[in-house]
Amino acid sequence: MHTPWYTLDADAAAQPVLRLSGAWRMAHLAAIERALAQLHLSAPPRIDGRALEQIDSAGALVLLRALHSTGAAEPSWDGFDRLHLRIIERVRRQMGTAATAPPAPETVLAELGRHTLELGALLHGHLNFGGATLMALGEVMRRPRRLRLRELTVQLEQAGLNAIPVVALVTLLIGVVIAYLLGLQAEKYGANIFVVDGVAIGATREFAPIIVAVIVAGRSGAAYTAQLGSMRLTEEIDAIRTLGLSPMQVLVVPRVLALMLALPLLVFVGDLASIAGAMLIAEPMLGITPAAFLARLRESLGLHHVVIGLIKAPAFALFIAMIGTRMGMTVGRDTRAVGTATTSTVVQGIVAVILLDAAFAVVLQALGW
Repeated sequence: MHTPWYTLDADAAAQPVLRLSGAWRMAHLAAIERALAQLHLSAPPRIDGRALEQIDSAGALVLLRALHSTGAAEPSWDGFDRLHLRIIERVRRQMGTAATAPPAPETVLAELGRHTLELGALLHGHLNFGGATLMALGEVMRRPRRLRLRELTVQLEQAGLNAIPVVALVTLLIGVVIAYLLGLQAEKYGANIFVVDGVAIGATREFAPIIVAVIVAGRSGAAYTAQLGSMRLTEEIDAIRTLGLSPMQVLVVPRVLALMLALPLLVFVGDLASIAGAMLIAEPMLGITPAAFLARLRESLGLHHVVIGLIKAPAFALFIAMIGTRMGMTVGRDTRAVGTATTSTVVQGIVAVILLDAAFAVVLQALGW
């Protein structure tokens, strides 16, 4: 068979020989396809490329598809230029990839099992890292000179002092909202003064610790992951190990301690701000003067409510710091992984705070506090 693009004959062993010629390029693709439509092979051919002038990926694709359609998927190649063979081989590999059947969609049960295994692996990693962190903290308590005071001071400033404005603003507004909502109901029964009780006890015991911990999880927890993830990406953590230093002592312990010291102070600021916000709206809305508000506050707010809120803070801080530092220390070595880990840290930190608060509520209820 003779066409401008190929010649089909047979060799001495009666094996078909397909001799390519001309320029197999995209500009001539329609003519090449029409010529190949007339190709009929009785056996896998030997393809001779000595007369082939040019071939691009489009020409190679048309040739391979024609061979496949005729059942000659495994021909032998002879006399081809090295570049031409490379192009044909690359297209052949891509065809094999495209022909691979997509994986079957997961069933609901399989997806549930996969997520369960991922959650179990995550919790197992957090548990291991938490144990290593507690061991590092114990080592610092036994040998206080190992504590890096300069790094601790820097982290205290970033996690504590720099967070005061946003904590004060958010908790002040929360105090206003709580007093407003309680006041709408209390006013119907002439129980305006009891709004002070609800705001004071609710804010100091529950609202301020949770809200401040959520702010810190989104602020400091995410910052820890981003900082340590960037250090891992630039191999600074590996350099610390090369110097014979412990990354737990250099990077993790100062951050954990700083957050455990800063969060109770921030919760106390949140207590004051939320009560101040309630007092601001109490007089115009409920007719409770600041003097009457403070007098009722002294009567209704027991010290143990404030202490319970402050006791929660170090526990929240410990979990937020451990999650943030662990996600940063184990992040993948690419920028996308750092962003994903940072987002995951915020979600995990908030979930951990809510679960811990629920556990505190159950235990305190059982103790009668």
